[in-house]
Amino acid sequence: MIENYQLKYFLAVVETGSFTKAAERVYVTQPTLSAGIKKLETNLGTRLFDRSAKRVFLTENGTRFVERAKAVLHQLNLAEAAMKTEDTPKLLRLGILMTIPSQSVQQILQHFYREEAGLITELFEGTEQEILNRMDEGRIDLALTVLRPGTKNKTISLYKESYSLAIANHHPLANAKSINPSALANEPTIVRSRCEVLSETSRFFTDRNVRPRLVYRTAQDERALAMVAAGVGFTTMPDHYRAEGVTRLRMDGYDIEREIGFVFSEHHLSGEKSELLERFVTLTKSSLPDMAYEQVRV
Repeated sequence: MIENYQLKYFLAVVETGSFTKAAERVYVTQPTLSAGIKKLETNLGTRLFDRSAKRVFLTENGTRFVERAKAVLHQLNLAEAAMKTEDTPKLLRLGILMTIPSQSVQQILQHFYREEAGLITELFEGTEQEILNRMDEGRIDLALTVLRPGTKNKTISLYKESYSLAIANHHPLANAKSINPSALANEPTIVRSRCEVLSETSRFFTDRNVRPRLVYRTAQDERALAMVAAGVGFTTMPDHYRAEGVTRLRMDGYDIEREIGFVFSEHHLSGEKSELLERFVTLTKSSLPDMAYEQVRV
């Protein structure tokens, strides 16, 4: 018999590409997760993953099972959400892109909590793809994330921002009007491993034959910014990130930008929940002036 937790373990591995990271995601030990996956494979009578020393790959049957697993969990989550909504009509299940600064998220939620008495918010923080997966499973009502052309769901744009260089105030390049990428050759760099434009940034340096020296990799953007301020190395980040001791500069030819906004669940939301989402979006848009930031030096 296939159980709910086994499907959650399976999809966590699919999303993270790692048994270790998946175990962290679902708050169990790796042996517990591995045992759950093994039981699922036994129940299905087939292997779902091929495991190598460093990577985990879906088998052909595993690939076919992904959508079925999502569909089953989706129905279960809809049923659970319906029960929760009856008990707590002011329940907001919000997905938040993990590369949006904490201060921005705080300002958005703070405004709404002051206006909505009795509000309960369930938050999920993840990458762009992890949030979309959760939304497909019916586990998120609304997502604050990157907006992409062709998105089938209803979207509302909030703001656009560029990516730029973050460098310590005391670095010799900090006083430049803009930075030529060649000046960063062999400079120590910090990689933000969950950045949605990581591959584009890597290609930007590679195309210019510039190879900064990797000294630190982290999934925590605030930690990356703190290490920049400490002088460990430079990094690239969305413009909204600010910290004492860090200078934000444009880099010649680095013209990447992103659009941040709301993505609504494609599943029909009506009544009090729909009105709650509309009030949240309206108040968020009105709070945007409070989220203004000093423009990056051009």
